[in-house]
Amino acid sequence: MSDIDERPAARVVCLDRDGRVLLMHWYDEIAGSDVWEPPGGRLEPGETHLEAARRELAEETGLPGSAVLDRHVEVERDFRWLGRRFLKRELFYLARFAGQRPPVDPGELTEEERSAFRGHVWAEKLPDGVEPADLAQVVERLTADPR
Repeated sequence: MSDIDERPAARVVCLDRDGRVLLMHWYDEIAGSDVWEPPGGRLEPGETHLEAARRELAEETGLPGSAVLDRHVEVERDFRWLGRRFLKRELFYLARFAGQRPPVDPGELTEEERSAFRGHVWAEKLPDGVEPADLAQVVERLTADPR
């Protein structure tokens, strides 16, 4: 088995009414490091990126997958997680919520995710350890006027 994971994945940049970004907080026990990233994950067989983004949002946050807009940017990713290197292009989608800090219920996490999950935050300012490191630019690209 290769040490590099190139499987396709999709993520969702969730913004509340005040522009806060939803970040999931994970702990990589192998690297001993905290990671903050938008919800998302790999595609299931036969699934489109948009379908995966909607499914992952619902599974990881309990927020409605229908909130994910058919609007995305492609992001080059090169990171390590639990001893594996992930080298891929991920599609980051946008979801907007009318409320302030909608409640998050990560009720459908996998066993691996449950052991690494440390919580979430609706961030006004992106914390150290955010992935991808250029998430602020990703948010700008997703929210830019498409004209």
